[in-house]
Amino acid sequence: MFDLFIKAHFSSGHHLRNYPGNCEKPHGHNWKVEVTIRATELDELGMAVDFRTVKTAVKEVTDTLDHCDLNEHPAFQDKNPSSENIAVYIFDCLKKTLSSDHYKPYSVEIRETDSCGVIYREG
Repeated sequence: MFDLFIKAHFSSGHHLRNYPGNCEKPHGHNWKVEVTIRATELDELGMAVDFRTVKTAVKEVTDTLDHCDLNEHPAFQDKNPSSENIAVYIFDCLKKTLSSDHYKPYSVEIRETDSCGVIYREG
């Protein structure tokens, strides 16, 4: 079993609807993202999956989130753009583009700051 990861980032604003505190007001973050891919075997080159493939797929997703108001993003029209929901959104997008018979997304970590974030894995 192999777990490989890449790190990425994006910047965006959001607010949490009906939140009883400061996060209900519009504010922004420089989000940090770590994506882990789990592979069951290596290919003929001795790789689980090419890092370039993972980086490209993650960039395609994070580019849709970068420099926007997440509350206006289609994925968050009916739910808050919380760290948890952002992690699920990225994970679900990657499942569509980064899955094969030998590898698939294992986890997505989102950090709002260096000291707080969330890790999502499918149960």
